[in-house]
Amino acid sequence: MSSEVLSLVPKSEAPLSARDFKSDQEVRWCPGCGDYAVLAAVQGFMPELGLAKENITFVSGIGCSSRFPYYMNTYGMHSIHGRAPSIATGLATSRRDLSVWVVTGDGDALSIGGNHLIHALRRNVNLKILLFNNRIYGLTKGQYSPTSELGKITKSTPMGSLDAPFNPLSLVLGAEATFVARTIDSDRKHLTSVLRAAADHPGTALVEIYQNCNIFNDGAFEALKDKDQAQEAVIRLEHGQPIRFGTDHTKGITRDTLTGDLSIVTVTEDNQSDILIHDAHNPSPTTAFALTRLADANTLTHTPIGILRSVQRPVYDTLMADQLDTAIEQNGKGELDMLLAGKDTWTVVG
Repeated sequence: MSSEVLSLVPKSEAPLSARDFKSDQEVRWCPGCGDYAVLAAVQGFMPELGLAKENITFVSGIGCSSRFPYYMNTYGMHSIHGRAPSIATGLATSRRDLSVWVVTGDGDALSIGGNHLIHALRRNVNLKILLFNNRIYGLTKGQYSPTSELGKITKSTPMGSLDAPFNPLSLVLGAEATFVARTIDSDRKHLTSVLRAAADHPGTALVEIYQNCNIFNDGAFEALKDKDQAQEAVIRLEHGQPIRFGTDHTKGITRDTLTGDLSIVTVTEDNQSDILIHDAHNPSPTTAFALTRLADANTLTHTPIGILRSVQRPVYDTLMADQLDTAIEQNGKGELDMLLAGKDTWTVVG
């Protein structure tokens, strides 16, 4: 977390370990679910924050991922469908001494919760949002979700989905998110590094986690996990480094000078200087958005992972606290009756 935000959250009096963040609740996901890997990574990462666990809060909505708060030995709340960002916003703005995390899924966040998600992002509330994307409704047993592929055959789309899927990172960039990243449940090292960067970010940080549902959508991200396929499919983004991938880094990303679109090319001596340098701190989201469009929704070839965008913008919590301090300095604590019955009050008589 940033020094400004971190200073508001009490430090732990003694060093903590992953065991300290494991609750006494039995973890009840389907055997083999990708959620186990994410939970282990988060529990293992939490001690790095050095914060008192009583000042860390996890808020979830509805879905398989939303069991998360039960398994964290912190404060938390299993809230209502799609509303976790709104509840977490109230918590983060009223209790700036807390580190507030939201755990949500592709159905919870992008369907009924879509409106709540985009407004938390545009406000830049000090939240860390973990969006588990398995491209299916798991808790309700295998219906298509807002991220399911076109033509996806599920229990609710037996002839194939007709809906064009959301690209979650394109969506959140359009909502002016200041920190946008993607990682994979089974890549513990990469997942932890992205979580660390998200925690350090002042404001809203959204991390999309590709998460396997081995019961209702098994192998959805196999192209990104299989050692041989991943060499060609995964584009690992590192700030300040050329965007290259493929076996022996023989492929790269260039920009068309006429259209501004990004293209995938085979790297040669002639075009090596044209390979795009990744700039996660670019104030403009244009290139980050273009990167999100590289992956085909069905095959997942050419999928960027890592931090696409990390920029600084005033944090909503701080701005609101400053307004409240100013109001108190100028007007004292104020009277509720005066607020409710101000100059614009009308009396209607018969």
